[in-house]
Amino acid sequence: MSGETKEVLGSNYGQNDVIINRLIDKMTLFDDNLMSLVFGQNIETTELLLRVIMERDIKVIDVRGQDELKNPVIGGRCITLDVHAIDVDGRHIDIEVQINAEGSHVRRARYHSSMMDARMLVEGQEFKEIKDSYVIFIYDHDKFRKGLPFYHIQRRVDETGEVFGDGSHIIYVNGRYEGNDDIGRMMRDFHLCRPEQIESEILSKAVAYYKEKEGRGAMSEAVRQYAMEYAKEYGEEQKQAGIKQGKNYMLYSLVQDGDINPEKAAGRLEITVDELRRQMNEAGYQIPTGA
Repeated sequence: MSGETKEVLGSNYGQNDVIINRLIDKMTLFDDNLMSLVFGQNIETTELLLRVIMERDIKVIDVRGQDELKNPVIGGRCITLDVHAIDVDGRHIDIEVQINAEGSHVRRARYHSSMMDARMLVEGQEFKEIKDSYVIFIYDHDKFRKGLPFYHIQRRVDETGEVFGDGSHIIYVNGRYEGNDDIGRMMRDFHLCRPEQIESEILSKAVAYYKEKEGRGAMSEAVRQYAMEYAKEYGEEQKQAGIKQGKNYMLYSLVQDGDINPEKAAGRLEITVDELRRQMNEAGYQIPTGA
């Protein structure tokens, strides 16, 4: 979801229909809530998008939006794929949209790829049976700043330059590309919030369904659910920050009363004594003279 939407949701936990409807009206396909519904619930739109990005015909047999992949390791990080598609040849394809730099580290693609790969084989299958996987990031900006529409990432043998051929593919799409070709037109459509302005008839109908027709309710519920989850997360962060601040104030009080020396308190906080003095002054506490 866009940073603007997060800011609105984070500032008002009691979401009402007016706010939600305003957010939906402003959404483009770079918003993962809308994108996950338009593509994750519709094989036709997903095939269209993949044909443009992969530059070949592709037949999708299954697609899911907001597909959660749980980490089998206790305490391991889980991920939720914006769109998870499987084609007729069994290849798994993850399509993500990214509107800002937050969470855009290149190692994210590696992690997404590994989480999909880990689910392709069952006990007894040979490694050669694993299907190809594709992780596709559609960025609202030009990730590598070269002006190209696509950036294809594959492993290669350093000494020969030959493709390694392990079946792992990563594609970055430049959402700011404006060429007069299929991907240029697709990216322009991604930036439009009004369905009637979208050039692709297939995409225009799909966006209109979730913005203006029967699917509007599903779109509203997706935004409402996100608001609740974000508020819960935001509230927990505030709670943890309050606990930390309370512990700091307790240490400040002990130092001020002479019950603990500044060096020991600074050590507990993993800061210098000078930084401790600064923090205490800002909070209204003082280190005793001569301490």
